Amino acid sequence: MNLKDKINQDLKDAMKSGDKIRLSVVRSIRALILEFEKSGTAKELTPEDELKMLTTAAKKRKDSIEQFRNAGRNELAESEETELKVLMDYLPKQMDEVEIKNEIVRLATEIGAKSKEDFPRLMPLVMKELKGKADGKLVKLIVESYLG
Repeated sequence: MNLKDKINQDLKDAMKSGDKIRLSVVRSIRALILEFEKSGTAKELTPEDELKMLTTAAKKRKDSIEQFRNAGRNELAESEETELKVLMDYLPKQMDEVEIKNEIVRLATEIGAKSKEDFPRLMPLVMKELKGKADGKLVKLIVESYLG
């Protein structure tokens, strides 16, 4: 089942159950899909496009949470966190720090990266490998600490 079919089914389920937060998030994902389809590009929605769409939506919510916390608006931050949890159900399981570090060590060993000068070679390779599975900021911090 592709993302569009899953979202349409989840939309019906959320309406029936009365879960307003899930309904809101599912509607926002559906709006992203419709926007992509109406964008004028005559291409089908690929799994890569779906992943990019969902990770962008998750990143926006994470940034909003950070901004709300900094502004002392905890009730809005909690609302965004709840929506983020629903959104994460549609993304692949996120890797933890240990799994990320192990992958970075493996890739660094493969290309012989040992110092900060190797960052431009290692980082794109790591991000390609972990795309959608790990937060980019966390990956960057771990790569910098490994090379630094």
